[in-house]
Amino acid sequence: MQTPTPSVHLAAELRLPTNALDYTILGIYFVVVLGIGFAARKSVRTSLDFFLSGRSLPAWITGLAFISANLAATEILGMAANSAQYGAYTVHWYWIGAIPAMVFLGLVMMPFYYGSKVRSVPEFLLLRFDRGAHLLSSVLFAFAAILIAGVNLYALAIVVEALLGWPQWVAIVVAGFFVLAYITLGGLSSAIYNEVLQFFVILAALIPLSVLGLKRVNGWDGLTDKLTATHGENFTTAWGGTGIGSDNPLGANWLTIVLGLGFVLSFGYWTTNFAEVQRALSAKNLSAAQRTPLIAAYPKIFIVFLVMIPGLVAAALIPGFGTGDSGYQYNDAIPFLMVELLPNGVLGIAVTGLLAAFMAGMAANVSSFNTVFTTDIWAKYVVRGREDAYYVRFGRLITAIGVAASVGTAFLASSFSNIMSYLQTLFSFFNVPMFVVFIVGMFWKRASKKSGFWGLLAGTTAAMVNYFVLYKQDVIGIPTDQGANFVSAIAGFVAGAVVMVAVSLFTAPKPDEELQGLVYGTRSPGMAEPPAAGDDAWYRRPALLGWGAVILAAACYIPFSI
Repeated sequence: MQTPTPSVHLAAELRLPTNALDYTILGIYFVVVLGIGFAARKSVRTSLDFFLSGRSLPAWITGLAFISANLAATEILGMAANSAQYGAYTVHWYWIGAIPAMVFLGLVMMPFYYGSKVRSVPEFLLLRFDRGAHLLSSVLFAFAAILIAGVNLYALAIVVEALLGWPQWVAIVVAGFFVLAYITLGGLSSAIYNEVLQFFVILAALIPLSVLGLKRVNGWDGLTDKLTATHGENFTTAWGGTGIGSDNPLGANWLTIVLGLGFVLSFGYWTTNFAEVQRALSAKNLSAAQRTPLIAAYPKIFIVFLVMIPGLVAAALIPGFGTGDSGYQYNDAIPFLMVELLPNGVLGIAVTGLLAAFMAGMAANVSSFNTVFTTDIWAKYVVRGREDAYYVRFGRLITAIGVAASVGTAFLASSFSNIMSYLQTLFSFFNVPMFVVFIVGMFWKRASKKSGFWGLLAGTTAAMVNYFVLYKQDVIGIPTDQGANFVSAIAGFVAGAVVMVAVSLFTAPKPDEELQGLVYGTRSPGMAEPPAAGDDAWYRRPALLGWGAVILAAACYIPFSI
């Protein structure tokens, strides 16, 4: 079993040589962020406006916000760390671990979400199952959202302290203030429009870093030659050494990659994580909601290169990068290249992009947390039947509480040297069990009302037992944290499915008339929306967009499989 180092603190020598130009760029960004919040405030009149942007946004806006909400700095630092630690296996998290699930969400699941007019993912479980499944899923999701927002905030503080010399508390207060300000001002609309801005700022930071990194190691051929010599030939291939019983840097075989990552973890995250699904639910109609994850899938195909290349370059430049002998951790890959490669001005853009990514990830989780806590917990179980304005005010209050709670949970991430391992652990605990409940309930009419609660509880428990008992106590031998996450995800999925089937066989199913629009093969009025006149262009056809993304992602595997 791989034992993580006790801290994610970046190396002390990573202090950036920033100057007034860099800070000016950073200041302009913060001014624009607040300006978007004040502009979006004018559109917030009802709780639907605050929590779902009034279901009024076009597909290209929600699509870019969808991918930006996922492209948090934990994703950037974490996937670069993955690349420095595991090599080209990182492509699996994108082309197997994202694209198929995003396509499935758009083509199959969004008609149920959007057509049922739910305001959150847990609310769908209330309609399909019962209050027990709804309350448990709401509490689990709210807890997970705060944990993940805390990861972003903690990582932000560590990076800013190392790169700019700011004390951790200053970084936490500044970032927390700006996220809190623009979400409480403009609700989800403010978060989404800021995420669109942040998407382009993040690209402006990553593209120069990847290009200059490749130039430093004499291009892709020079990079692969150097890594093959120091790390072995499997380090620069996607599938090399993944046969069952074979040894590889990832510590996983093709079966656990395909089932654990490609199916269970991937579908569990992308189809049920409300931080992303919320962006699609804010779209102006069903067609736009379906196209939201499909539009996001296209940049997702290529973003892997922008986060993988810096990790590979760092591993090539520093012998033993990520080990104690090198003085660097795997999470240092992006900051290390920023120090080594970027001149002032470009450095300011990179720092701004990194902060934008942290804020995008935190804002996505905070905005989804305030929606679930307000609409699914507070309004349904605590204070019911109040006027709409009350829930808007409470939504703003719980946003402040959520940001404060994120600060409190931030340091739970400190035991993981690779923060992506920490996030994948959380996903295996919370998203995978929710996915199995969704998938069984959505495709099996016989699944009873009570099966949702017990399936969710069994899946979460099984995943935690596998990780904390079987893996951490060395009952079973799994080489890496990531490999353990894949196995935990499979255990949670299987346990949840088995318990749901067993409970359904001994309890009564829901009447057919209550399942319309909630089970595959049934249809609700909201799902029967005909295409508008002149709305038949190829880029407005979800099926064509979706299958195009799958084919393109599959084609990208060719150079990594030879």
